[in-house]
Amino acid sequence: MLRRTTQHEVVVWAVLSTPPDKGTLSVFDDQTLLAAMPLSSAQQFRAGKHAWVVLAHLRCAHGFPLDVPLRYDILLDQKPLSEWIPDLLYEGERSPHFVIPSQANHLAHGSCRHPHHQCDDALVTLDDKLANEEISQWPDMLIMSGDQIYADDVATPMLQRIRALIARLELKNEYFDAAPIAHCRELDTHPDGYLNRTKLLPAQRARYGSLFERLKGRALPIFTSQTTSNHLISFAEHFAMYLLVWSPEAWRITNTASVALNRTLTPQQQSRYQREEQALTEFQHGLPQVRRLFAHLATYMIFDDHDITDDWNITVGWEQAAYQQPFSRRIIGNGLFAYWLCQGWGNDPKQFDPSFITLATASQFGQSGDDPNDSAHDAMIETLLRFEHWHYNVPTTPCVVVLDTRTRRWRSESSMNRPSGLMDWEALMDFQHDLLKHDSAVIVSAAPMFGVKFIEVLQRIAIWLGKPTIVDAENWMAHPGSANTLLSIFRHQRTPTNYVILSGDVHYSFAYDIRIRFRTNSPRLWQITASGFKNNFPEPLLSICEWCDRILFSPRSPFNWLTKRKRMRIDRRDPDTAGPKRLVNASAVGLVTLQPDGSPHTISLLTADGKTIHFPDKKAAKAVEPSIPPLDPNQAD
Repeated sequence: MLRRTTQHEVVVWAVLSTPPDKGTLSVFDDQTLLAAMPLSSAQQFRAGKHAWVVLAHLRCAHGFPLDVPLRYDILLDQKPLSEWIPDLLYEGERSPHFVIPSQANHLAHGSCRHPHHQCDDALVTLDDKLANEEISQWPDMLIMSGDQIYADDVATPMLQRIRALIARLELKNEYFDAAPIAHCRELDTHPDGYLNRTKLLPAQRARYGSLFERLKGRALPIFTSQTTSNHLISFAEHFAMYLLVWSPEAWRITNTASVALNRTLTPQQQSRYQREEQALTEFQHGLPQVRRLFAHLATYMIFDDHDITDDWNITVGWEQAAYQQPFSRRIIGNGLFAYWLCQGWGNDPKQFDPSFITLATASQFGQSGDDPNDSAHDAMIETLLRFEHWHYNVPTTPCVVVLDTRTRRWRSESSMNRPSGLMDWEALMDFQHDLLKHDSAVIVSAAPMFGVKFIEVLQRIAIWLGKPTIVDAENWMAHPGSANTLLSIFRHQRTPTNYVILSGDVHYSFAYDIRIRFRTNSPRLWQITASGFKNNFPEPLLSICEWCDRILFSPRSPFNWLTKRKRMRIDRRDPDTAGPKRLVNASAVGLVTLQPDGSPHTISLLTADGKTIHFPDKKAAKAVEPSIPPLDPNQAD
């Protein structure tokens, strides 16, 4: 996987089944070798007896050339990638090509890739597009804004495959405290190991539910997802799932027939199992193309809730319940551990200092071993839970600023059951500092900063009823502190003039043009949401919500003055699809091209079925529309 690429660094992430002692990574400009490094000197993490994660951080003394095709290759046992993985290359290639852009003016983005969802994978379609285009037409980068895995919603045949891969790679065993199971391997034979893990997951006396539930004192599940029957638990399970959603090799070397379910399925469970197995078979068929896409496009990522668990850090009460219970604390930490290893590490390796890497490698297979008292793993979990630098920037023009909206929350002071702000005051000040002195910026926020107002109203009603987790009541406007501070940043005189906000999370797509009311020199903002890569929103619920939003919150509606965005004018762009809908409900990849000043030139979606949907600028279209001269009555027909 090609990760961070700038003028001074190229980062490649890979997983090998053997030690990378004799491998070499090289970067070329046509025929000229620009830089090379032995993989033995790269940072390594050994997850199992047959699993080595390698992060090769290659630097060039004079800087890599910009805006020209480069290529890289990895020699293993003197064999290049073309021999190891022939289907990794596009037609006519000897090794993967890529471009380091001086300007990020063509972006691919999206989120929410749900393996067993009954829809196609849009990343496969994006790979088809690249295969039929010149490299000069490729996106400059791929931005994945959350839910790269669904740790809280795992299909039963996928969990079988995960357990088979753990055994095949001999991933490290893990021991648990205050849990109904002693160690990870016990999940293979435990009667609740499949389809009934809700019984294994921790519960605690209600502190964060409705008033009735708190007065009653009943125990509530800490993990609030409705699909916890196969929730991932151990670090090995999280790591194995990343391999299975990214690599066809992980499927090739595993056989679910060797993994028994240890339970008899009911007819309803059997029917669901067959549907999930069919969806996963289709998902698997697209993985060679997804791997090829990742090998060619610089890929940047940030987590959202499902990468760890649904409603992660949603309220103060949830946090207290989750982090005070040792087993739930360990499960969340394992999800973060796998996120760092598979996603966060490659975004900007410089953020993780030598002490961080030393602690991580100390917890690896072969050093801590099969130890019930694995202090290194415990210490790594505690470090990850306290870590506050998951956000990062990409130094292009415009600057790409990727936000952490999950671990630095603005916690409610009025109620333990009210949603926290997505970023606290200090995190928002860091965000503002990153924006200073830039004329334009691309902001990556997992949740839309400006969403569908009617849906946000439904979320507010759920908050009043004490049920914020039912409708995932997390949005930028739900907390007054974070909402007002965010809007103040956009109004600041020294922050950029043009903002493009890329988001996902919501399982539908839309585009808004945003201005500040009553201000002559208003900054210009564009909220562009593409979600999901392989997911969509239930119908007809979305159509009903959109109809209500159009009626109640049109630009001139007085209801807008009851929202925190009353000083913002939001114009919704209409997609060039049949009918009046402005929300597109389809699995897709978002594609954005930018003008030199950082404003959008085109906003479009590439759907999984190969269609392109545009969100045209209505005002620009009117400005260039040719005027029709009046008809001369004396002119003949």
